[in-house]
Amino acid sequence: MAARKFKKTGLLSERELQIIQLVTTGSTNQAIAERLKISKRTVDNHISNILTKTATDNRVKLVRWALQSGKVCLDQVNCCQLPE
Repeated sequence: MAARKFKKTGLLSERELQIIQLVTTGSTNQAIAERLKISKRTVDNHISNILTKTATDNRVKLVRWALQSGKVCLDQVNCCQLPE
């Protein structure tokens, strides 16, 4: 399988941002793997890299970081509205 490259958005790649979004929904690593059609081990590695890059040491702190930095929107909270 050919490796795909994902653009970087500042500190995190697009794939890492996808994974953060799924973490914020409460998805397990296995569920994330199935949704993205990648191995659980790959998700484990992404989560480890994300925690390192964001200086967080667990999923709760990661979700808090994602909300505070505007990387995710949960239930219409912390959402940016684009001008029409």
